[in-house]
Amino acid sequence: MRAAYLNAPKIIAFRDDPKPEPGPGQIRIRLQEVGICGSDVHYYGGHRPLPEPTIIGHEGWGYIDAVGSGVDRIIRQRVVIDPNAPCGTCLYCKRGQATVCPNKRTIGLNAPGCFAEYVCLPADFAHALPDAVSDADAVTIEPTAVAFNALKHANLVAGDAIYVLGLGAIGMLITHLAVQRGLIVYVADLNQVLVDKAISLGAQSGDWQQADVRVLFECTGSAAATTQLCTDAPRGSQILLLGLSEKQASFTPLDLVRRGISIKGSLIYDHPVDFQAVIHLIVAGEIHPGQIISKYIPLSDVQAGLEAATHGHPGKIVVQIA
Repeated sequence: MRAAYLNAPKIIAFRDDPKPEPGPGQIRIRLQEVGICGSDVHYYGGHRPLPEPTIIGHEGWGYIDAVGSGVDRIIRQRVVIDPNAPCGTCLYCKRGQATVCPNKRTIGLNAPGCFAEYVCLPADFAHALPDAVSDADAVTIEPTAVAFNALKHANLVAGDAIYVLGLGAIGMLITHLAVQRGLIVYVADLNQVLVDKAISLGAQSGDWQQADVRVLFECTGSAAATTQLCTDAPRGSQILLLGLSEKQASFTPLDLVRRGISIKGSLIYDHPVDFQAVIHLIVAGEIHPGQIISKYIPLSDVQAGLEAATHGHPGKIVVQIA
């Protein structure tokens, strides 16, 4: 198979590898499309160093083409990849916190990723795609599950107001899901193209600080933005962190306590319920996450795609494998 390895920061090298063989409990997927994620950009730029040359990429869909022992799955079934497999046995998994499992098998990080023609993964971590799910919606299910999980834990009801800072894929998908739920959504981003896109989805820009904003979603990945959000958050509100800044943000505990501000991180999604919920919403016609896609490229251009994403390309870039 053809595979794109991240050999070192900003160095992609192609190899012709043997097809991977699925082990017990695994399936092999013939990949069709893979989205470029912000975490891929972090790996590519060396901000989150990888210990060895790795196939990155994890937002993929394709067709099952081989199964390992003990697996009862349909060959040629169309599936979307759920790339984070917790161990199921550690303390955190047992107490219902599988998202922070320290032993997760994560495709594109500590397991071979999706910028390749084939990938193997545990059979339970590939969700069947009904015919009603378009290819564009299929390739955006994984980041939509991230957005869905964040909104789920924000405990909001129709009519509540939220503020979304940063309109990359996650911020845009939070906006799309929130509007669909009847929330009032205020947005901000340095890129006016993205602000205009969010407004077309039903959001609004403007003086959010005069609204009764309940939850503020930090999606920029900027420590400076997080620090400012702690200052600007209205009394009694919650800050939900989804951006992956590696720098230190700051706040004054007394100030936050006096104003009743809470801060919470939101990491990935709950398996398998969030993927299934997103698929259901797509099939029901309630959401169309594929509309965040702005560009398609072939696998041979994956380095150019990662460079474009690094420099702030407005929208989701999708790598077409097949």
